[in-house]
Amino acid sequence: MQSNKSRDTKPELALRSAVHRLGLRYRVAAKPLPGLRRTADLVFPRARVAVFLDGCFWHGCPEHHTVSASNAKFWRDKVEGNRARDRNTDERLAEAGWVSVRVWEHEDPVEAASRVREVVRDRAS
Repeated sequence: MQSNKSRDTKPELALRSAVHRLGLRYRVAAKPLPGLRRTADLVFPRARVAVFLDGCFWHGCPEHHTVSASNAKFWRDKVEGNRARDRNTDERLAEAGWVSVRVWEHEDPVEAASRVREVVRDRAS
């Protein structure tokens, strides 16, 4: 698991590039809330929008998640824990007046960037 990068993955770089091409500027791998030990992939502080790019395996994508054959209970618990943490993060950010945008790694980065732009524009007005 050490070789799994926490940032600058290919899907993340593609999403960042697509968002940047749309003229949006953001912070990378930043904590939206100072007291919250969670890091968003893209943060728009003024609009209070946090974007999370979730991996299909790690976050249990309904379309692409596969159950591990070896050590199945460990991985099932791990993914369920990740999902619970994601829900908790979204709730805590919402309580603080933020909006969370969740993007799956398999999504088209251009379409996801357009979705992000719409949320940021709605929040900035």
